[in-house]
Amino acid sequence: MSNFDYIKAADFDRAWLNFELDLPLKPSLNGKSNPFYVNRPGNPINELIDALLAPFYRPPKFFFSGHRGCGKSTELLHLLSNSAIQKKYWPINFSIREETDIIDLDFRDVLLAIGSRLFREYRKKGGELPEHLLNELNGWKGKVEKHVSTIMEGNISEYEVGASINAFFVNAGMKMKLEPATRIELRQIVETDITGLIGLINHIATAIYNQERRIPLILIDDMDKPDLDRARTIFHDHREIMMQPKCAIVYTVSSALFYSKEFDAIRDQALFLPNINLRTSTDAVNRLQEGYRTLENFVTVRMDSKLIHPAALEQAITYSGGVFREMARIIRTAIGRARRRKAAQIEIDDIEWSAAEIRNEYRRILDKDDLKLLKSVQVSKRLEYSDRMRPLLQLLALLEYRDDENWCDVHPVLRKML
Repeated sequence: MSNFDYIKAADFDRAWLNFELDLPLKPSLNGKSNPFYVNRPGNPINELIDALLAPFYRPPKFFFSGHRGCGKSTELLHLLSNSAIQKKYWPINFSIREETDIIDLDFRDVLLAIGSRLFREYRKKGGELPEHLLNELNGWKGKVEKHVSTIMEGNISEYEVGASINAFFVNAGMKMKLEPATRIELRQIVETDITGLIGLINHIATAIYNQERRIPLILIDDMDKPDLDRARTIFHDHREIMMQPKCAIVYTVSSALFYSKEFDAIRDQALFLPNINLRTSTDAVNRLQEGYRTLENFVTVRMDSKLIHPAALEQAITYSGGVFREMARIIRTAIGRARRRKAAQIEIDDIEWSAAEIRNEYRRILDKDDLKLLKSVQVSKRLEYSDRMRPLLQLLALLEYRDDENWCDVHPVLRKML
């Protein structure tokens, strides 16, 4: 969708599009918030904005996480529209999946992606880098090509140097994603001169600052997708290297890292985006109206309220557990059923159908030991960082919340199973 496609739905056809599950909300072209954007109570993204705007000796690095579907990508894009951030920083946002294979992610891939995107985005926006830096980059490129014969195809001597480097980075990224053999070769070359690559990144960042008088800020999305072992290798074992680039960086990281002992390596710069509180840990009966209003707004900015019965909307919010993506999933499934019934409005039965569909998916995944743990947590609400609990949190079978302290509860659709 483009910025002009965020139109409030008056019928189910349009509503189906508006509840696309993977729809990060880009800022509007005029710098205002996206019309579908809903601010959450006590939004932690404001903490990140404040931290980025605070004075610093070195460009800061932050580690941003949250559970699947909580809205991390949307919040990062919303951060980009902040006028104070735009004034202080030269920001770029990209997904690591655009640059390499996220299933086989390595710290060297991330560094190469940072350098590549800094160069390409600055050139794309009309920026000119000094000739001595282009020559330095061209020399580094030539050294890589000498050892990795497949990295470029054809004769590149006809290219102007900047275009040649740009083509190199684009081609390298494509081969990093698609060709495991080339990926291994590239990593070996980077490993032999990791300080050289970091130096090039820093020279590009410095050149951008000297011309723009703004510090490069890189927001890297989808780095929460690799498994815990890879996250440990990147952010724990190679933490110091990941802190070296002379630009501000916000890394998205796996929530599983927050439930491991290795979290200590990033604790001071970590920020977690929790789910929306619909109740408190000590009161399972009374609803938090602020949380319910937030999820209600999430629906009503996307479609006309006449398309869903008020009781059905309330039940959908309850079943969502305060997770935006789960809310979209429930509504979208209910829209499909209402269309098949040729109904004019989503009813409670449609919401119950959606909840049953989600519940049936969990039946295929959860074993007896999982159900036993879920029953225990349903009573205690205790969040314990155990190997047994971690996968249930990542599956959203357990949902984490925060008020005075962290706590968790069972996904509301699973209560009938327990």
